[in-house]
Amino acid sequence: MPELVSQHKDDVLLVQFTSQKILSDVLIAQIGRELLELADQANGKMVLDFQGVTFMSSAMIGKIVLLNKKCKANSTTVKLCNIAPSIMEVFEITRLNKVFSIYESMEEALKSFQKKGWFG
Repeated sequence: MPELVSQHKDDVLLVQFTSQKILSDVLIAQIGRELLELADQANGKMVLDFQGVTFMSSAMIGKIVLLNKKCKANSTTVKLCNIAPSIMEVFEITRLNKVFSIYESMEEALKSFQKKGWFG
C-alpha cells in the first residue's frame, strides 16, 4: 500500500500521508523515496498535507528537508498544512517553521499559490 496519496488540483501537486504514525525506519525510507519521486511531478508547486498524522520521528523531518532541497533545485515551492500541534512544536524548536510556509488547512495552502506579488 502506498504511504502517500497524490493528486493535481489546478497546477498544484497535493500529497497526503496515509499513516498516522511515521516512526519506523522502513516506513520513513519508503515515504522518503515516494516524496522524491513525486517531486519530479510537481511542476513548481507542491503541498504536503499532514491531516491525520499524529506522530512523526525526527528522521521523517529530515526527509522533508531533503525533499525541500530537491524541490528548490527544481524551482518548486513546497508548502505544508494540517500539522498537529505536537509536530508543529518540533518545527518551531528546529526553526523549520521559518523555512517552510505552513498553513492551517489545505484550502489556505492552495489559496496562497494564487496570491500575486508586487509585480504579478
